[in-house]
Amino acid sequence: MYELIVFLPLIGAIVAGFFGKTIGEKGSMYLTSGFLVASAILSWVALFQVGFGHQTEKVQVFQWISSGALEINWAFRIDTLTAVMLVVVNTVSSLVHIYSIGYMSHDPHQPRFFSYLSLFTFAMLMLVTSDNFVQMFFGWEGVGLASYLLIGFWFHKPSANAAAIKAFVVNRIGDFGFALGIFAIFMIFDSVEFDTVFEGAKGQVGQTFNFLGYQVDVLTTICLLLFMGAMGKSAQFLLHTWLPDAMEGPTPVSALIHAATMVTAGVFLVARCSPLFELSSSAMLVVTIIGATTAFFAATVGVAQNDIKRVIAYSTCSQLGYMFVALGVGAYGIAIFHLFTHAFFKALLFLGSGSVIHAMSDEQDMRRMGGLFPHLKKTWAMMLIGTIALTGFPLTAGFFSKDAVIEAAFVGHNAAAGYAFTLLVVAAFLTSFYSWRLMFMTFHGKTRASAEVMSHIHESPNVMLVPLYILALGSLFAGVIFAGYFVGHHEGDFWAKALFRADGNNIVEEIHHVPLWVKASPFVVMVLGFILAWYCYIKRPDVPGKIAAQHSVAYKFLLNKWYFDEIYDYMFVRSAKWIGRFFWKQGDGWLIDGFGPDGIAARVVDITNRIVRLQTGFVYHYAFAMLIGVAALITYYMFWGVH
Repeated sequence: MYELIVFLPLIGAIVAGFFGKTIGEKGSMYLTSGFLVASAILSWVALFQVGFGHQTEKVQVFQWISSGALEINWAFRIDTLTAVMLVVVNTVSSLVHIYSIGYMSHDPHQPRFFSYLSLFTFAMLMLVTSDNFVQMFFGWEGVGLASYLLIGFWFHKPSANAAAIKAFVVNRIGDFGFALGIFAIFMIFDSVEFDTVFEGAKGQVGQTFNFLGYQVDVLTTICLLLFMGAMGKSAQFLLHTWLPDAMEGPTPVSALIHAATMVTAGVFLVARCSPLFELSSSAMLVVTIIGATTAFFAATVGVAQNDIKRVIAYSTCSQLGYMFVALGVGAYGIAIFHLFTHAFFKALLFLGSGSVIHAMSDEQDMRRMGGLFPHLKKTWAMMLIGTIALTGFPLTAGFFSKDAVIEAAFVGHNAAAGYAFTLLVVAAFLTSFYSWRLMFMTFHGKTRASAEVMSHIHESPNVMLVPLYILALGSLFAGVIFAGYFVGHHEGDFWAKALFRADGNNIVEEIHHVPLWVKASPFVVMVLGFILAWYCYIKRPDVPGKIAAQHSVAYKFLLNKWYFDEIYDYMFVRSAKWIGRFFWKQGDGWLIDGFGPDGIAARVVDITNRIVRLQTGFVYHYAFAMLIGVAALITYYMFWGVH
C-alpha cells in the first residue's frame, strides 16, 4: 500500500510528462488526478491504521548506497508523523489537481503542468517517508526543483522567471546549511539513519568540538544547521523573500506550495528531529525567536499588500512562524496539528482567490475589486469559511490549533517564550485585520472594477468549486474531530514514538491549565481585528487612504515588505554582479584570454601579417633579398666563420 501511495504520483508525472501528446490533454489531467485521488484515499487508510491502530512499520525498497562506513537503504519510515503528512500532502494535492482541470482549461501546456504537479507531490512524499537524512535530502531537493518548474511555469513572463530563480537561489542558502548538518551528523554518529542518530543523541549531550579556537556544542551546531535548511524551505525571517514572489506561478501552484508541500517541509524536519532538538536548549531558543519574529513580521506586511494572493502568501509565512514557535517550546504535536489544520483553510483561501481571479479576468489587485458578493456567492461563502478558520473563530479548525500554539508559548519554559507569546497575540490581531480587509475589499462595498470586467464576471464551474467544498469541511471540522488525538488526552497514544519529548517536557498537559485571560486573548484580538477592518473598509472606506497619507513612511515601509528585497539587492545581488563582472572582464577577458589563448593567437596573427607583407610578388624584391642574404653570409664567414 505504501509503495502505491508514494509512486502513483511519480507514475502520473512520467506518463503525462513524456506521453502527454499521445494521451492528450484530458488524458493527462484525468490520469494524474485519478492517481492522486487514489493515493489520498490510501493515505487516510494509512492514518487510521498507524495513528489509531498503532501499526508502525518500516518498508525496505532497495539498498541505495554502500561505500565504506556509509550504508544507506531506501526505505519508507511509516509512523504517525509520516501518516499525518501523507494525508496532508495527498489530500490537498489531489484537490489541487481536480481544481486545476477547470482553472488551467485554457492553457496550451496542460500535460506539462499536471506532470510538474505530480512530480512536486512525489518529491514531497519522498521527503516525509524518508528513513534517513540523505533520502530526506533527495526529497528536499526534489521539491526545490519542482517549485522552480512550477513558479516559472509561464516562462514567457520575465517576472515568473525571476521569481523561480529567486526561489531556487534563496533555498540553496538554507540547503547548504542542511547539507552541512548531514555531514556533521555522519561525522559524529557514523550514520545518517534516523534510528541510529536518535539513539546516539543522548551520548552527545555536553560534547563539544573545536572551531576557530572556540569550543562549540555538537548537538547545538547540528540542530542549527538543520534549522537553517528549515528556514529556507519554510520561508522564515531573513530567508522568507522568495515566498511572496512565488505567486507568479498559477494559483493552484500557490495553494500546493503554501498548504501541503515545500513550506511544510521545514516544520516536518524539525519535528522529525525532535530527539535532537529536545537535547539542545540553545537551538530551541533560536527556533522560538525566529518563529515569533516571522509571525509578527509577515502579519505586519500583510496588512498593507493589495494583491489578493500576496496577502494570503504573507499569511502563510506568519502561520509558519506559529508552527516554529510551537516547535521551539517543545510542543511538537501542537505544531503538526496547526500544520494539519492550516493545510485545509490555507488551500481553501488560495483556491478561493483563484476562483475570484478566474472570474475577474485574471485581475489580482483588490483595489480593482469590490462588490463581488452578488456575483460570486459560492466563492464568497467558501472564502468566508477559510477566513474564520484562519482567524480562529470558535470551533473552527484554526481555533483549536492556533490557540493551542499561543497557549504553548505562554507556558513555554525557554527564555524567549514570553517574547513569542506577545508577538503571537499581536500577530493574531493583525491576521484578523488583514483577513477581513481582504474579504471586505474583494466582496463588499462599491465595485471598483471596470464595466468591461464586470460584464464578464461569472461563478467558477463545479470542477473548481467541489474541491473548495471539501476543503471547507476540513476547515470547519478538522479541529473538532482530531484535537483530542493531536493535543488532547489521547495525544500520547496517538503520536507514540513518532515525536520525542524529554521527561520534564509536560507542555501539552500544561496548556490545559493556563489562565482564562490567556485562553480568551486570541478571541478578543480576533474580534478587535474584525471591528477595525469593518470600520476602515465598510463604515469609513476613506480612512485607510488618510492614514496612509499621514503616515507615509510607515505605510511605505510595510508596503515594501520592510525593504528586505532592496537591502538584499544592495548587499548581495549588486556585489555579486560586480564581482562577476570584474572576473569576467578583468580576470577572464584581460588576464586569461589576453595572456592566454587569445593573446598567443593574436601574436601569431600579428607576426604572420607582417611576414605576409614581405611577399610582394616582384622579382627584383626577391633578388634584392637574396643579394642581402649572400652579403650577410660572406660577411659572417669573413669575420666569424674562418679562423
